[in-house]
Amino acid sequence: MGGMAIRVSAGIVLYRQAPGGLEILLAHPGGPLFAKRDEGYWSIPKGEPDGEEPLLDVAQREFAEETGHPVPPGPIVELGSITQKGGKVVYAWAAEGDLDPGVAVSNTFEMIWPPKSGVTASFPEIDRVAWFGSAEARIRIKETQIPLIERLEAALAKPA
Repeated sequence: MGGMAIRVSAGIVLYRQAPGGLEILLAHPGGPLFAKRDEGYWSIPKGEPDGEEPLLDVAQREFAEETGHPVPPGPIVELGSITQKGGKVVYAWAAEGDLDPGVAVSNTFEMIWPPKSGVTASFPEIDRVAWFGSAEARIRIKETQIPLIERLEAALAKPA
């Protein structure tokens, strides 16, 4: 074997039952490269493990870092994994809860901006989060993450 290690990421699909049906919280990537990109660029809040950290712990930590809110207590639905276009495998869990996107705060990252300027600027990793109905969420989210929405809907449709 050998070759490149597979990059792994873990995240949380936060959902709530709204009057119009299921709504899902999605995160929009921060920084100048994504400022004008919308449909197909949103993602579940997620991140990469630090060493041997259990993936559910990673998902919960990253959710808190990217939204400024802990994952709400309560049952967690395992959604399995998907593989993104770049080859990264994303493991996801769903949790039911609510948060006000207006008070969401993300951690930041640094990059040289403008390009070749030698100036390092700081940007939020996630510049905003928003609630979308499941049909709208499918349009906004990265195409490879759509199955996570479908698996959540299937899990919620099962009688308890």
